[in-house]
Amino acid sequence: MIYVDKSGNVNLSKLHQVQKDFIRSESLHTGLIGGYQSGKSVAGTIKVLTKLLKNPGVPCAYYLPTYRLIADMLVPKFEKLFEGLKIPYQHLKQDNSFITKYGKIMMRSLDNPSSIVSYSVGYSIVDEFDVIPSDKMKIALGRIVSRNSFKSTTGEKNCIDFVSTPEGFGFAYKFFVKDKNDNKKLLKISTLDNAHNLADSYIQGLREAYTENQLKAYLGGEFVNLTSGTVFHSFDRTRNHTIREIEVNDVLHIGMDFNITNMSAVIHVTDGNDLQAVAEVTKAYDTADMINILNNRYPKRSLVIYPDASGDSRNTAGDSDIKLLRNAGFKVIVSRSNPKVKDRITVANAAFKNANGVSTYFVNTNNCPEYTEALEQLAYKNGVPDKDSGFDHITDGGTYCAYKIKKINAIEEWGSSKAL
Repeated sequence: MIYVDKSGNVNLSKLHQVQKDFIRSESLHTGLIGGYQSGKSVAGTIKVLTKLLKNPGVPCAYYLPTYRLIADMLVPKFEKLFEGLKIPYQHLKQDNSFITKYGKIMMRSLDNPSSIVSYSVGYSIVDEFDVIPSDKMKIALGRIVSRNSFKSTTGEKNCIDFVSTPEGFGFAYKFFVKDKNDNKKLLKISTLDNAHNLADSYIQGLREAYTENQLKAYLGGEFVNLTSGTVFHSFDRTRNHTIREIEVNDVLHIGMDFNITNMSAVIHVTDGNDLQAVAEVTKAYDTADMINILNNRYPKRSLVIYPDASGDSRNTAGDSDIKLLRNAGFKVIVSRSNPKVKDRITVANAAFKNANGVSTYFVNTNNCPEYTEALEQLAYKNGVPDKDSGFDHITDGGTYCAYKIKKINAIEEWGSSKAL
């Protein structure tokens, strides 16, 4: 049982370690991302209470997408917590708040960000925020930040924390992964971590109701593409991560995609049978700009370019893109035409993880953030990679190189497109 001792501390002994870490975290923004019924909101309500105990008189705010969720989910959780801890309280329904001897808890909805006005709190928590469209959530967060201004007498930071089930690569992913910094801490918890508190059939019901990809989000709390099949489904940023950097004697193998004002390149090195993506170039203006960038970054290096074969017919200042690369002194490996898209994707997926569970293609996710994000998020649209997403440019570049280097082993493992 969770209880309060004479010093006002909450005993957390019955909670999962991830829940404890979330409650005890003092980061400016701590996120607890997890599957359905994984105990996220329990941790959220307890953390609000600990903030009241440590800072008596400093009001807190708890945000949810709708007032219906506040009434159905949040109010019962707070009431159960107060009653279990024998803390007297008043529930002011019209004001959507709880009053305790330690302070006030305000409960507010995210459905109308313009209504987040005219009050001040010292701690805020935002629950199930990933179901809110990213543009709307951005506006709401600006409002929440403006309300988080109550000055603490103990000098504690006015933190804003987040708990949610992930909904694809939405606001939660952008805020905690893509835009991560030292002020943010991301924790993950699975529904399986809370299985002892759930009905025996609950998890089996989830497995029957959702696809394998959806279960990664709704059971495991992982960020995955939920809108359609992911093209590079074998890529995993943890399993396929490498710390490899460019070394003095490395030959650089560079996959390149041609797009005026938006050229991309992925720089690789090889270690035996392993291919390692160690750097990237994005948003180069044209081939001449790309050549200058590569020469400035890697002077006196041996560079091998694996470009889009269609660059042999395109003209820039009178010469084809591929001819410009050769004239610049680069070794260029290119066929008369590009490989079939399906074959190139098959080769890359087999290299990220083949049928025997072996990986031979790795990405330095720190040095290649755009390539990493594109590999995770490029989805199929009408049976082909979605070119409207913008994620296809850098993945094309990177996998032109991967196809040439890895194709023999991968085709033997998976078969050509005719067999798919």
